[in-house]
Amino acid sequence: MSFTRRKFLNTAALSSLALAAPNLWLPGAQAATSLKADSPIKVGLLFSLTGSLAVPEEDSTLVMQYAIDEINAAGGVKGMPIEPVIVDAKSDFKVYSAKTKEMILRDKVISIFGCYTSASRKAILPTVMQQDNLLFYPTCYEGAECTQNCIGTGPLANQHSFDLIPFMVDNFGPKVFFVGSNYVWPKESNKNAKVWLERSGGELLGEEYIPLGSSEFGPVIEKIRAAKPDFIFSTVVGASDIAFHRQFKQAGLKVDKMPIASLTTGEIETAAMGAEYGAGHFLSAPYFQTIETPTNEKFVDGFLSSPYGKNGYTHYNMEETYLSAYVFKNALEKAIDMHGVTDVTPRKIRDAAAGVKVEADVSPEGLVWIDGDNFNTWLKPKIGQCQADGSFKVIKEAADHVAPDPFSIYPDSGKCTADGLLGLDGKLKVDLI
Repeated sequence: MSFTRRKFLNTAALSSLALAAPNLWLPGAQAATSLKADSPIKVGLLFSLTGSLAVPEEDSTLVMQYAIDEINAAGGVKGMPIEPVIVDAKSDFKVYSAKTKEMILRDKVISIFGCYTSASRKAILPTVMQQDNLLFYPTCYEGAECTQNCIGTGPLANQHSFDLIPFMVDNFGPKVFFVGSNYVWPKESNKNAKVWLERSGGELLGEEYIPLGSSEFGPVIEKIRAAKPDFIFSTVVGASDIAFHRQFKQAGLKVDKMPIASLTTGEIETAAMGAEYGAGHFLSAPYFQTIETPTNEKFVDGFLSSPYGKNGYTHYNMEETYLSAYVFKNALEKAIDMHGVTDVTPRKIRDAAAGVKVEADVSPEGLVWIDGDNFNTWLKPKIGQCQADGSFKVIKEAADHVAPDPFSIYPDSGKCTADGLLGLDGKLKVDLI
């Protein structure tokens, strides 16, 4: 009996989600998400405006509104304005899931922009996939997925810790202590980091995880003090990240002796914790506010002078979110040219996104483009060091664009293609979320 990937996903998602929302879910029905000529294009903004994830996610909502205003002021998409449906996910995975259903089935959004953590992404993808909608996921993540209903505009592990780990080993020493929030992204990211660490001749002294949203780092810091690593590799996120940096300094640990190398601690977190707590530490990201190009200067000045720039900075996660708006615009225009307005669906936008570029005159970090197989982004990784004023000095940049590789440490898993994960036997595998 043939059991296709899409049939499996539809059946599994339908069963679980019907139980979760019996008054909303219509068995066998899919949302009417095709476009109508000369009507607004509805998209969902699904970020947390309150709770422990509001630190990075509020700014994603703000910069998406800025990008949408910018696109609409320039004529929209083929003359049609983008209309955002804005939701507060409240840093609650159940809210992410419930609001995804509402936006697709009630609001009829053609795509969703949202989530910061992999846990929230995994909470909503079953619904997105069952309804054949489209998620733009605008932040770094661990990879190890081949999902046909998701476009990623942030770096994968091979565009992130791949450069950061050897840089820290070369400059500070081989001994490292891992600290992360307790969910899938930090743990999977650390699996990648261990591979890069071993290749660099490094030594892992300890590995600790704290609950997402927790602010108690006393026991972890005492373990770090006892281990005496040359540096700390951090995958702590949100409000917890701010608490960790503050308690690091308050405990008397010295940044020049034991710096924190992070994948998440940028301008937004440094502003929230205070520049004195971030100074001297390191971040790997494709974007920093200090990038000196006319496009970035225009973006920074325009955003900060707008009603949305109230917090006073730009940030890698905001910029990746901004890029996602333009990937959507460019892919949607391409899909309309290929199919006509009324025949465009989320799936056709996804397909049209293959190879779509955001040129250097629009992208604050410079030219990027969407991979045609795994629908993540080709970009140039960078490493920055936090300065005394909270800004970051870029101290290393990749010479060339780096291809996104979701299975960089899992070569036996196969290859991600536009049709799914192709195993070494040449057969498509079911991608479980």
